[in-house]
Amino acid sequence: MAVPKRKMSRANTRARRAQWKAARVALVPCPQCRAPRRPHVACSNCGTYNRRQVIEPSA
Repeated sequence: MAVPKRKMSRANTRARRAQWKAARVALVPCPQCRAPRRPHVACSNCGTYNRRQVIEPSA
C-alpha cells in the first residue's frame, strides 16, 4: 500500500485543489419554445419532453 513519505505542504495542497473546478451547467434550446433547458429534462417553460406534453407549464 502506498504511503506518502513526507507531509504535503499547504502550498502544494492548495495548488492541487485549485484544479478542482465546477463544470458549467449544460443548456440546450427546447425544440418547442426555444427556451434554454437542461438536456434530458422536461422543459420548465412549456412542459414538454421528447416533443410530448409531460407536465403542466409553470407560467
